[in-house]
Amino acid sequence: MRLMTPEDFFEDDFFSDQRQLNRDLLERVRAGVYDERSDVEVAVALLRLAHDELQSYGTDDSQRTDEQGIRLILRTSRQLAKRLGVAFELPFSDYRTFRTYWVANDGYGSWQARRDILNEHFEPMHAELAQLEDDELGSILAKPITSHPGTGWNRVDTEINELRRHFHAARSAQDYRNVGNDCVAVLERLSEIVFDPEHHLKEGEQVPPVASTKIRLGKFVEHAATGTANAEVRKLARAAIELAQAIKHQGEPTRRNAGIAADSVILLANLLRRLSEA
Repeated sequence: MRLMTPEDFFEDDFFSDQRQLNRDLLERVRAGVYDERSDVEVAVALLRLAHDELQSYGTDDSQRTDEQGIRLILRTSRQLAKRLGVAFELPFSDYRTFRTYWVANDGYGSWQARRDILNEHFEPMHAELAQLEDDELGSILAKPITSHPGTGWNRVDTEINELRRHFHAARSAQDYRNVGNDCVAVLERLSEIVFDPEHHLKEGEQVPPVASTKIRLGKFVEHAATGTANAEVRKLARAAIELAQAIKHQGEPTRRNAGIAADSVILLANLLRRLSEA
């Protein structure tokens, strides 16, 4: 899927040849009920649209939106910035107040001065959002080398999809801690599926609860990957379990650590699926 652009905020108008601002889309984005794209990607494109429209108004009067439209664009941009933790401080909220501002700040009679005013206020926000977008694009979780769209275990795949979605939107330490909770949820679903007391417990051993994922998954791996030839497989599986659980107990988890834990649990899920096929 290509990245979003300012043009994506317009739609074809049935009654004219010109495309119109998609106000419904902006309202959904502002309300946080638009999940087709990440907030970062939408914010990058929307802030560029706001900048372009204000510059068109302040130079050659070629803007495509009316007063209500630019006001909605800026309100939505401000709400997105708030959700992302990006400072959004503009001294104007629509075309009228932008004009008042440039008249009072040496912009009267000079298109270049108006461009400079806009650059001064928008460029720091563009730069911060660009960095967030780079971090987001560089933080995509691992995908298995397999022809299967998932593990084939529905409850596990549901939890992994939630893990991917939450990691994609995570920004704060609390968000990354919640990614750790998602990792544990995946481990518990795996624990329910792969552990079989009849095959994996020795005589007289008590059945450990589902939440005892380290024990249950460890016993499954020991049974499915026996012998010295599989020693590294067992070691890898145990390490993935430890990593996934450790993120919950970190004082200030980071995107890097949460990503490592998430990648590890996705790796483990696919490793266990392969072992279950033997």
